[in-house]
Amino acid sequence: MNMISTKGRYALRVMVDLAQHQGEGYLPLMEIARRQGISEKYLEGILKGLVKAKMLSGIRGKGGGYRLTRPPEEYTVGEILWITEGELAPVTCLERAAAPCVRQADCPTLPLWKKLNDMIQNYLNGVTLRDLMAPHQESV
Repeated sequence: MNMISTKGRYALRVMVDLAQHQGEGYLPLMEIARRQGISEKYLEGILKGLVKAKMLSGIRGKGGGYRLTRPPEEYTVGEILWITEGELAPVTCLERAAAPCVRQADCPTLPLWKKLNDMIQNYLNGVTLRDLMAPHQESV
């Protein structure tokens, strides 16, 4: 199974940070990077991808920065990770663009992988930024 990379984990942290500070308008890259302990250069690449996907809006120059384009409850962890990570399928044959597996009809493990994939997707798509905003929620 593919593990969630640093990029995906940082993207989630930054999105939660922006959600927690959404009333403050556009937040400067430097401020977000400092709060999260992430280098500005690395963070900039993550934020560019999220802006391109219309998850964030960004303004350059004085008074510029980044902000969410939707309320926190309208973002799921699944969509954020899908944008930053690409595929989250536990096996390659379940990836969205995978060619049909020649062994699919006879594969004794395919039902296991399908069920695991469904559990992962359903869980990640059921958790929102709003859910992650409260510190250390055990109910997530």
